[in-house]
Amino acid sequence: MVILSAEALEDRLNGLVKEVYAQLNDDFILVGIASGGVFLAQKLKGLLESKLRRMVEMGSIDITLYRDDLYTGLEHPVLGVTDLPCSIDGKKILLVDDVLFTGRTIRSALQELNDLGRPRLIRLLVLVDRGNRELPIHADFVGFHVETQYKDRIDVQLKEGGFEQDMVLLQNA
Repeated sequence: MVILSAEALEDRLNGLVKEVYAQLNDDFILVGIASGGVFLAQKLKGLLESKLRRMVEMGSIDITLYRDDLYTGLEHPVLGVTDLPCSIDGKKILLVDDVLFTGRTIRSALQELNDLGRPRLIRLLVLVDRGNRELPIHADFVGFHVETQYKDRIDVQLKEGGFEQDMVLLQNA
């Protein structure tokens, strides 16, 4: 079931850009969490650059080695690349992910960022907050809240990820 069409998603992203600008001004680095967060960060980068009329620094992190289920639940973990445009020491970080669920992905990302430097502050932006938190993690910027059952699935499809059109789907278990 489609819960956000391309038009609704674009409206939400434009709203998020306004919120980000109001709170962080223009002095931050976008950091997308692989893989969905990276595609979302790429989309936000274009919107932010249009609003700010300047280039926005962007990087990505792969949290595979920081997952708490690395040795218990993943048969063949695939390692990605962490690529940051500069040192994060003393910088504002806008951490981006597509879906916030249990909070474990964000915990892993925060741990990795801490290992890479000491940012001045980190703010979290997610497109969809689906509830069901297992850790005390919350997003500072949320595009859309949807209550789900634990076994449901949210699928964020973005053109940046190779999909034909942007949309967000809910697949009930």
